[in-house]
Amino acid sequence: MIKRKIYSYLNDFFSNQNRALLLTGARQTGKTFSIRAFGKTHFKNFVEINFIEMPQAKEIFRNYHDSSDIIFRITAMTRQPMIAGRTLIFFDEVQECPEVVTAIKFLVDESSYRYVLSGSLLGVELKDLRSVPVGYMDVKEMYPLDFEEFCEACGLSKTVWDKLYQSFVEKKPVDDFVHSKMMDLFRLYLIVGGMPAVIDTYLKTNNMQKVLEIQRSIMTLYKKDIAKYDPANKLYLNKIFSLIPSELNAKNKRFILKNLNENAKFSRQENNFLWLKDAGVALPTYSVEEPKIPLLLSKSRNLFKLFLSDVGLLASQYDESIQLRLLTDGQSMNNGAVYENAVAQELYSHGFDLYYFNSKKQGELDFVLEYNGEILPIEVKSGKNYQRHRALCNVLDNSQYQISQAMVFCNENVHFDGKVFYLPIYFISFLQKHIAGDVYYKIERCSIPFVQRRLAYIGAFR
Repeated sequence: MIKRKIYSYLNDFFSNQNRALLLTGARQTGKTFSIRAFGKTHFKNFVEINFIEMPQAKEIFRNYHDSSDIIFRITAMTRQPMIAGRTLIFFDEVQECPEVVTAIKFLVDESSYRYVLSGSLLGVELKDLRSVPVGYMDVKEMYPLDFEEFCEACGLSKTVWDKLYQSFVEKKPVDDFVHSKMMDLFRLYLIVGGMPAVIDTYLKTNNMQKVLEIQRSIMTLYKKDIAKYDPANKLYLNKIFSLIPSELNAKNKRFILKNLNENAKFSRQENNFLWLKDAGVALPTYSVEEPKIPLLLSKSRNLFKLFLSDVGLLASQYDESIQLRLLTDGQSMNNGAVYENAVAQELYSHGFDLYYFNSKKQGELDFVLEYNGEILPIEVKSGKNYQRHRALCNVLDNSQYQISQAMVFCNENVHFDGKVFYLPIYFISFLQKHIAGDVYYKIERCSIPFVQRRLAYIGAFR
């Protein structure tokens, strides 16, 4: 069984509070499998209701009187034992029955059982699921396997991974033999990607043709979902989705609206791009006017790159020979599109908002992040000329930005030159968004009465 980080999250969540959990994300990322594996392992009883496989289950949430009414209907329909305090109830494909989101408040209040919900954002009308009952349900997005999860699935030991992390923290070179093997794993990840079904097929068969077949079937499924759930815009949505590989292969990788339609205007297409993002199948990376904190203030909403949510799916859309070239001659070929897609996917799954910087005078930076309270410029180099980065030098030399360091992720081992750290591409796994802890602030008791007395004193002399 492929081990996922979501298992630890689920365990912590259901151990520490009594709220329900809604697990979202694109199709085929392993949501249903992960919940089943967790529920059957950690609960005495596990009850699953799938609103696509059991459409009659929608009646449970129509014209009910209270939570007892809902629970009675669940037991009547599933005919499974439900022990208070030891049962997890799983509602799957909730986009088919959005009423369950409203009802979850009453079920959580009743508190006899625990609840987890899942659904693909493909086809979900977001307004129905955005009315999350605050305090009663949390929302967690699930992604394809990141590179660490992929390495573990391929048999890499935790000891080796910990040693790699130590090299990242200390900025010390990795053992040459280990570095070579990690590059092999990373190039394999570029082809296979992070979709569980694809990885499982690879591990069982090592047949890259079968891997490709699974990937292309997933892409076909996504396109069918687009047509099914948004019929009014399906032509443009499908065209945008289909253009992503070719747009990323262009010189500046920016999505050009004219390639969609000669007269296309962003104001008319913006919702389509947002739909693909919210569906979990595309990752927009927005241009910023300046590499300064906060990046959001200088974000340009109509200038962006559009990556696929899984690098393996991207690779599957190019010529089939890319698989062999990546595996056998990866050092000598330029694979900027797939490298950048892998980096975008990794950063996004680690909680970063995705931005890049482009200036006619200074050049273009592949990514800029808010990292540990500072701006961190990132360049991604797939070829041999990894030390050529005019834009990076220009930004570092600009005193207005006050940038203390930059990172170039490439095929080479760890070394540095001034403010620029050259790191192996697989070290992107160790960039994690810092989550601030609790911040406490207390006004001194004497301060408010003192202000009041001071104001009264001033008023007496007016």
